[in-house]
Amino acid sequence: MRVVVNGEMRDVPDGITVRGLIEHLELVGPVAVEINRDIVPRATHASHPVRDGDAIEIVHFVGGG
Repeated sequence: MRVVVNGEMRDVPDGITVRGLIEHLELVGPVAVEINRDIVPRATHASHPVRDGDAIEIVHFVGGG
């Protein structure tokens, strides 16, 4: 299926969840996720489905000093 992640069209596996998408994108550490302008709480990442055509914004926090 096709979704837009941070403004870029991507092909992702059918039936993927938000957590699966984060792993698919190889993101490590805390992230904030918004799908179609709605925040997806971290507690529901494992069960929240990603659907064909979704517009997803992911903010990946990076530490440093």
